[in-house]
Parts: sequence; structure tokens; C-alpha cells
Amino acid sequence: MKLWCRTGLLVLIAALMAWGWHWVAKDPGYVLIRSHGWQVETSLFVAVVIFLLVWATLVYTWRLLRWPFGALSRQYRRRSRRRLQEGLLALSEGRYGDAERKLNRASRWAALRGSCLLASAEATLYRDEYERALGTLDRAAQLVPHAARVLRARVLRRAGKPGEALSLLVTQSEADKLSPSGWRELTLAALACGDTGRAREALKPLRKSAVLGAQRYAALESRVLLADIEGAGDAEALDALWSQLSKVQRRLPAITEAYARRAASFDLMLPAIDEVESALRREWSSQLVEVWGELSGGDMKARLRCGEGWLNKHPEDGTLLLALGRLCLQLQLWDKARLYLGRSLALNNSLGGWQSLGDVYAAQRDDGQAAHCYRQALLVVAGKTAVLPCPGESEAGRSDTRLMVPEARDAHGIPHMPH
Repeated sequence: MKLWCRTGLLVLIAALMAWGWHWVAKDPGYVLIRSHGWQVETSLFVAVVIFLLVWATLVYTWRLLRWPFGALSRQYRRRSRRRLQEGLLALSEGRYGDAERKLNRASRWAALRGSCLLASAEATLYRDEYERALGTLDRAAQLVPHAARVLRARVLRRAGKPGEALSLLVTQSEADKLSPSGWRELTLAALACGDTGRAREALKPLRKSAVLGAQRYAALESRVLLADIEGAGDAEALDALWSQLSKVQRRLPAITEAYARRAASFDLMLPAIDEVESALRREWSSQLVEVWGELSGGDMKARLRCGEGWLNKHPEDGTLLLALGRLCLQLQLWDKARLYLGRSLALNNSLGGWQSLGDVYAAQRDDGQAAHCYRQALLVVAGKTAVLPCPGESEAGRSDTRLMVPEARDAHGIPHMPH
């Protein structure tokens, strides 16, 4: 196909040349140049050809005359580009002193000055030399003002001046002229200043730009929302904030946990329990189960039945067993409390499990076993191995530390034997 296209193009060019030659031969034109007794006569076609030859000769001669100076300029540009490359490589390798020197030398070429000064300020910032970084940014601001402003805000924030960094970016944010990195710096500066409302507003353009990536944006969003929830001054402010969050944000386990703990601090036990239980019905999370077990209040017996229903689906969740053991402790169901806590300790040798088991024995006035459990809790804190079961405990009162094995059946309803 390409051969036919090329052949057709050559035929077309040949036809145009033949037609052009016929057109020129029919009337070649006449050009007369007379000056100071000199007279030149020729056809228009020859005059055009002579003009083009003279023009090409002059251009080529000018380039020859400029070549020595151009060679020096080209060598200077190559040297500047090489220094820029070496400086960026040194910056990525952590040789910040070398990076700063090479980038400052590369900045002597005007075409690279702005980017080189920004990278040099970044290298200085890694060495925690904030004043020098700000001095470099003063020069960079004359060439790349927006990028220099964002980097200046980062320097000020890391230097412990988040208020100055925030005021530097607020004006640009109100005019919606910040780059994605500027919105991120604004978010971090607002968090450092305790202005969680402004930080939450800065998340919107960051989400639209999608430059951070899903994982980094989710981490930053969780950080902002957690700070916003922790900063709620009263129950009314917490409810207003919770109602403003989207469904996706409410379903984050860390956000639900923060809300439940903050609501519990305002004695809003029922809303906290409802949110945690709703989240667990949507998606299982041992982190939320731990919060659910620490919350007090509500209908304790109904909560115990709910937790035992979860246990049928998650029989080897040590956190759930610990939460059930604590509920039984509050309901004074000593045998069930020892059962759940013993199985929890068989899965997770945790500080909370030993403390709760010690509380069970202490409530039953078994001081020896209570003291043993508290000693095991201290061993867990020290990072040592605890002893299971409790020594000297009778067989009837011994905590059941066997794992609960769920019954599995095949498609015909025949149970499988556990491995």
C-alpha cells in the first residue's frame, strides 16, 4: 500500500513540474535592472533562481561567521544541562550538599534558572537549613512565582511556622489559583494550625485533581477527618459534623471509631453503639469490634446476644471474644466470662484479656488466680510470654482455652471433620 502511495505522489509531482515548465516556457517573463550605467536583462524565472541562490549564500555565510560563537554557547548549554542532571541525581541519592552546588551552577543559564533554583531550595530544605532555602526561593520567585510560593509554604511549615505558611496560601486558594501541591500544603498547614474546617475544604480540589493517588488521598482525608472529629467541642458540634460527612467517609473504620469514642466522651453511648454496629453489619472489622466492646451502656443483654450472633460467623476472632468476655463480666456471668476470655487469650495473648480475666476472679474473691492474671498482664507489657492456663486452677473452674471450630457442611448437608 505504501509503494502505491509513493508512486502516485511521484506521478503527481512530475505532472505539476511538467505543467509548471509548460507555463514558464509559454511566457518566461522579463526583468530589467538598470543602475549607474549598468543594465541587466533576464527572464523572471532566472531572476527568481538567482535571488534564491544569493539568499542561500548569504544565510550560509552568516552561519559560518557565527559558528565559533555558537559553539561556545552550545558548550555552555550542554554544561548547564549536565550540571542539572548531576544535581537532580545527587538530590535523589541524598547527597544534598553536592546537589545544591551543582544546581546553583546550572541556574546560571537563564532557561534553566527557575527550575534549578527550586530544586536547590528543595535540597537545602532536606538539610533543615530553612533560612538559606528561603533566600533561594526569593530569587526563584522572580521567575516561577507560583511554584516558589508553594515551596516557601512547605519550608515555613517544616520550620514550625504553619501560621505563616497558611496565610501565604490562603489568598491564592480563595482565587482558586493553587496547584495540587499547593492544596496539599494548605491542608497540612491548616491541620498544624488547628483549622480543621479549612483543611476539610481543601480536600475537595485535591479529590478532583486526583494527583495524590487513591491511597495517599485516603490517608490524608482520614487524617483531616480524625482531627475534625477530635476537635468537636460538644455533642451538638459533633452531630453537625457527622451529618456533613458523606456515606463513603462515614464507612471508613477509623472515622467510625473516632466518632464512637468522641461521642462516648459526651455520654452519647447509644448513637456511638448504633454507628459501630451498623458499620460491623456492613463490613467486619476487628478494630471496630474492640471499640464496641469498650463502650458501656445500652441494653447489655441485647448487645451480648448480638455479639454471640457475630461469633457464629467469626468464631476465631480474639477481639470479639474479648469484647464478649467483658460484657459477661459486666453482667456478672462468671462462667461465660471465663469461657470467652480464655479462648480470647488462646488466640491473642493480650493485656486487656489478662486484666479482664483477673477482674473476673477478683469479683469471685479468688485472690490467688486474680493475682496470677495481673502478673501475666505485667509480663505481656514487658514483652514476655504469659502462662496458660492459670496454675492451681481447678478443672471445674478452669478457663476454656480451646479454639472454637466452626461447623462446616458440604452441599449435601454432611458436616466436614475438622483438620
